Amino acid sequence: MAKLGLNVDHIATVRQARGGVEPDPVIAAAIGELAGAEGITVHLREDRRHIQERDLEILRRTVQTKLNLEMAATAEMIAIASKVKPEQVTLVPEKREELTTEGGLDVIGNFETVADAVQKLKQADIVVSIFIDPDPEQLKAASRTGAEAVEIHTGKYSGLKKTAEVQAELKVIKQAVTIGNELGLSVYAGHGLNYLNILPLVTMPGIEEFNIGHSIISRAMFVGLDQAVREMLALIRQK
Repeated sequence: MAKLGLNVDHIATVRQARGGVEPDPVIAAAIGELAGAEGITVHLREDRRHIQERDLEILRRTVQTKLNLEMAATAEMIAIASKVKPEQVTLVPEKREELTTEGGLDVIGNFETVADAVQKLKQADIVVSIFIDPDPEQLKAASRTGAEAVEIHTGKYSGLKKTAEVQAELKVIKQAVTIGNELGLSVYAGHGLNYLNILPLVTMPGIEEFNIGHSIISRAMFVGLDQAVREMLALIRQK
């Protein structure tokens, strides 16, 4: 049965809009865990637009499940991760001008940098995942870096509207999951998933975890975070 990783970045986004202390992503993480989330995900960006280092440090002390740190493969972030020691790091691409992560990490085009980051993080006893598009060659390259896991970028799938295009992309994702499993990688999925488009994925064999933030936090504005997490878990666990 797949697990749910709750991304609490958007809680910090609201806080940073006023520059105050609330809402607190640490409290959101605790509520999410109590509601059943099996992991907490945060993205510490270079520009610190939402999650701050203080958040990460407190979360490291309070998260009871798995703390997953999304970050770029830079020397600064590797040093921070090696000090804080989350259970997992997910290497992601990062551009200052993007509103949110726009695609998977190009492992092939940045192989040496990514492989070096993976090895340094593993030396710090951190499990490493790489956020990639559902591309067979990228999956193979991710495996060669020594990473233990990959997270399939579902952004393209989530943005499609036409039934034929949706079905075609689901086939691409399914193939990527199969290849990832054959390579011995743990396979996760995330980006743009919501309470409707996740349904075809929860019955897809081989996906161990879904990392979801925006749709759950959006739903929480109307029903509360506890209920929003429980509703998503009910969908994920229906199989």
